[in-house]
Amino acid sequence: METAKGTAWGPDVQLPRAGEPGAIRARLPHLRLPLLACAALAVVGLPAAAWLRGPTGAAGVVAGIGLVVVSYLISGLSVAWADAVHPKMIMSVGLVTYATKIVFLGVAMAAIAATGWPGLPDMGVAIIAAVVVWTGAHLTWALRTPLPTVHRSPAH
Repeated sequence: METAKGTAWGPDVQLPRAGEPGAIRARLPHLRLPLLACAALAVVGLPAAAWLRGPTGAAGVVAGIGLVVVSYLISGLSVAWADAVHPKMIMSVGLVTYATKIVFLGVAMAAIAATGWPGLPDMGVAIIAAVVVWTGAHLTWALRTPLPTVHRSPAH
């Protein structure tokens, strides 16, 4: 195991290396704050949409926030998995995940738009808001978290 100083868990925490048990979980602390921020957005946005636009608007807000959260979770988990299995896979797994998500999202959004669903504008606003909230929370986490330093044994 490598010792990482200044991680999200504190100084001198033993982080599992790629392939060791807990390696994926050790690479996911950056998800907590954005998930909480999107939950807060839902707590505010859902009643507001229900009051302003009715049940259809509320459904659009839930769908939009949910879509963004699931999309970012898939990305975060796939990159964490790649890093935990073999760090050299991060770029290829990240790019394949991104391309696959874009195709599925495009097909899904085209199918939803073709139905003429009246909650689509609310969903679009919620998607934009959730992306801004997630990105801001992720940036906040990144700026507040100390950069890890790895101390390798002299044998390396």
